Amino acid sequence: MNASDLTDKIQQLAALIGPNVYLQALIIAFAFVIVGKIADWIVSGIVGRIAKRSTNQLDDECIALLHRPVFLSFVLLGLGLATIRMGLREAPTFVTIGILKTIAISVWYRTLASLMALLAKAFSKSQGGKLAQTGMLSLVHNVLKIVLVALAVYFMFLAWNIDVTAWLASAGIVGLALSFAAKDTLSNLFAGVSIIVDAPYKTGDFIVLDSGQRGVVTEIGLRSTRILTRDDIEITVPNGIIGNGMITNEAGGPSTQHRIRIGVGVAYGSDIDHVIAVLEKVAADHKEMLKNPEPRVRFRTFGDSSLDFELLGWIARPIDRGRVKHELNCAVYKAFSSSDIEIPFPQRDLHVRTMPATN
Repeated sequence: MNASDLTDKIQQLAALIGPNVYLQALIIAFAFVIVGKIADWIVSGIVGRIAKRSTNQLDDECIALLHRPVFLSFVLLGLGLATIRMGLREAPTFVTIGILKTIAISVWYRTLASLMALLAKAFSKSQGGKLAQTGMLSLVHNVLKIVLVALAVYFMFLAWNIDVTAWLASAGIVGLALSFAAKDTLSNLFAGVSIIVDAPYKTGDFIVLDSGQRGVVTEIGLRSTRILTRDDIEITVPNGIIGNGMITNEAGGPSTQHRIRIGVGVAYGSDIDHVIAVLEKVAADHKEMLKNPEPRVRFRTFGDSSLDFELLGWIARPIDRGRVKHELNCAVYKAFSSSDIEIPFPQRDLHVRTMPATN
């Protein structure tokens, strides 16, 4: 049943009351007030009691928000039907119906806006704040608010019989002009949305850009990402550049542990078992080398002037890599010196076949 059918049915029922249209209109309005009260009782009474049985407060707060608009919707509907039943001239009827529709749109706009804010707050708490830290929650909330405002304006135009075709065409032209004027900004914006959705890194991660810059992510925005380098300098990188490049997240993966490698060569003729034992002791003596996974030593290759070994170990944080490698290099050098293990330097043999004649 559409709106016109409903109006006809109500007018037929109202005609049974008597010939006075004003009395009929008054009874119609009063009847819808009663219906609104019944609907309000069902929503806030029966449904509300069911919702109170749950441990979650979200459903209780949502029902509390619907209490007022449900009742007012029936009241406004009754007033609109009563206005039509009175049979006023076209202009007063149009203005009265338009005002009632405007009030209804405003009531439901405020209700839906409050409901979105309530849901955003609930999601923020349920995710332990992680969703809010990435900025995704704020982005979605702002987009939904814009959509809600646009829908409210659209229905306002419909309520007053304003043709929205010309407005939509103008908005399309303006939007096209703005998109060309701010294409770099839009590129960074869409890249920021992609970063927030895909989450290749998060605040606090240690990342390396394909340009070689590395540091800790301090803030992820819609337009840019801020990184604090090892020199305590904060750099701002547009998201468009990050979105089109390769990012190495050294804090990613199943854990934040980071693997470091210390390469060293020893002279040919060295006792390789002794070399391995010395390197393993250096790793075991360093307090920041993790025991699980345990450090290991690998004999990598026969070099031109040395036997090449590599000490492999894990540390807790990627940000400590530079300092720990420095300390391990110093410890390896001292341990080799005290153990009489020679670290060779490159050597070349030069063979002279002929000597120039001397005068």
